[in-house]
Amino acid sequence: MKIGIDLGTANILVYVKGKGIVIREPSVVAVSEDDHIVAVGDEAREMIGRTPGAITAIRPMKDGVIADYVITEAMLRYFIKKAGRSFTKPDVMISVPAGVTSVEKRAVRDAALKAGAREAYLIEEPLAAAIGANVPISGPSGNLIIDIGGGTSEIAVIALGGIVVSRSLRVGGNRFDEAITSYIRKKYNLMVGERTAEEVKIRIGTALPLERELHMEVRGRDLIAGLPRTIPLTSSEVMEALEQPLQQIVGSVRAVLEETPPELSSDIIDKGMVMSGGGSLLRNIDKLLTQVTGVPCHVAENSLNCVALGTGLALEHFDFFKKSLVQRV
Repeated sequence: MKIGIDLGTANILVYVKGKGIVIREPSVVAVSEDDHIVAVGDEAREMIGRTPGAITAIRPMKDGVIADYVITEAMLRYFIKKAGRSFTKPDVMISVPAGVTSVEKRAVRDAALKAGAREAYLIEEPLAAAIGANVPISGPSGNLIIDIGGGTSEIAVIALGGIVVSRSLRVGGNRFDEAITSYIRKKYNLMVGERTAEEVKIRIGTALPLERELHMEVRGRDLIAGLPRTIPLTSSEVMEALEQPLQQIVGSVRAVLEETPPELSSDIIDKGMVMSGGGSLLRNIDKLLTQVTGVPCHVAENSLNCVALGTGLALEHFDFFKKSLVQRV
C-alpha cells in the first residue's frame, strides 16, 4: 500500500494509490491534562478556543516543521490507520518545506516510521506541488512554482527534476489570519479568535482593490468594556491588514527571480508562474504578483490538493522521480 501525505501546518491531506485524496483534515490534536489524546482533525479543530481547562487543542506543526514530536507521531498514526484499514504497513511519502534542516527532516521520517509506515520517503514541497499541478518538472525547461501553505510559502524554480533556486518563507495563511486579528484589535479594540480571522480572510480577503467592495459583520470581545460586540468590516480594510505578509511573499518571489539563471528566466516569462496551496486562493493574489514582477501568474486548478497529489504520484512513479527526492538523512 502506498500513501502520500501533505503534512501541513494547517491541514493534513492523505493520498492513497488508486483512490486519490481520501482525507483532508486540520492538523490539530486535542489533548487532556494527562497527555491522553481526546480528538484529532476536524473534531479537534471544533475545540480551538473553546476547550475547558482539562483539554488543550494543539497544532503540533509550526511553520511547516514538527513543533511537538510526540503529538505529531500520534496524529500521523491516526491518519495512516484511518487511510489504510489494512494489516500491511504502508510505504509513505511525506512533503517537507524546501528550507528545512537535516534534523527536521529526520524528525519527520522517524515520526512516520514510528507511526506505522514500513518505509518513509521525503519530497520537498515545491517539487510535490509542481508534480501535483501537472508541471513537467523533468524537462530542461524552467518552471516557477509558488506554494502558499498555512505555515510556509515555498517559492522555487524547478528544472531537470530538481530545485535550481528556492526560498522558503515562514509566512502563510496563518500569518494572514494573525495580521487580520491584530488589525481588528488595533483599529476597533476588538479581540477576535483565529477561526473568525480565517473566516474574514476567506469571505472578504483580497490582495488588490475589488470593483465591488465586500462587507461582513465580525463578532468579538470588546477590549475596553470586556463585552461581546459586532463591527462591520470591508474588503479594503482586510487588504490593508494583509499588506505586510503579502509584501514579504512578493519580496521573496522577486529575490528568486533575481537569482534565476537567464536561460530559465526566459522559460518562466513564456510559461508564467504557477501558484498552489490554500493561500493562493486569496482574491487577486495572482494579479498582485503579475503586477509587481511583470511575469504572468496563474493559480493551479486544484491548488489545495497539489502537494498531496504530488506526494502520491511521486510514490506511484517512484523510479521516475527517485532522483528528485530528499536523500536519506
